[in-house]
Amino acid sequence: MIKASNIFKSYGELNVLKDVSLSINRGEIISIVGASGAGKTTLLHILGTLDKSNKGVLEINNTIVSSLAEKKLADFRNKNIGFVFQFHHLLPEFTALENTCIPAFIAGATKLEAEKKANELFDFLGLKERANHKPSELSGGEQQRAAVARALINGPSVVLADEPSGNLDSVTARDLHQLFFNLRETYNQTFVIVTHNEELANMADRKLVMRDGNFI
Repeated sequence: MIKASNIFKSYGELNVLKDVSLSINRGEIISIVGASGAGKTTLLHILGTLDKSNKGVLEINNTIVSSLAEKKLADFRNKNIGFVFQFHHLLPEFTALENTCIPAFIAGATKLEAEKKANELFDFLGLKERANHKPSELSGGEQQRAAVARALINGPSVVLADEPSGNLDSVTARDLHQLFFNLRETYNQTFVIVTHNEELANMADRKLVMRDGNFI
């Protein structure tokens, strides 16, 4: 599903990623751990095509994305990659349902198509009764599940999560962790999760440790 080869990334004189290579299979759940500054989030942003490496090749779902022009890259990202961040980034003026539908609208779905898919996800995620509530009316766990629904609305091949439970209490975090595995069983999605949560990291199929810009 993902193949990153010889990835280098620097910001000025600061070398953040140093010849990183990584292969991830379809349906695999990978956790990436390491101290702050090890390069975890930078790598996740490059895998998600939110940032570009200085050197190296990135292939996702049989497409060499590192060679795509900006418009084609944005289209590929919208249809193939879902993102879940530590903070939900829901737009406060829209309901949970409206927030979830936005990536589908960008991909060209009709209102009927987007809302049908969103409601299916809300049913699966236990959010059906909260669909028409705005983010301020949702609990932290509900906000994060709405963000997960938004990440899944276009049926992405891969979901990238950056400290997804870092802003949640321990019980809600545990529920979110289990949700990722339930989603994998149901939709066969590939997950790459950057986390400081050892419980979540140890649940993954593989736990990779980063130090000083590479895996150890």
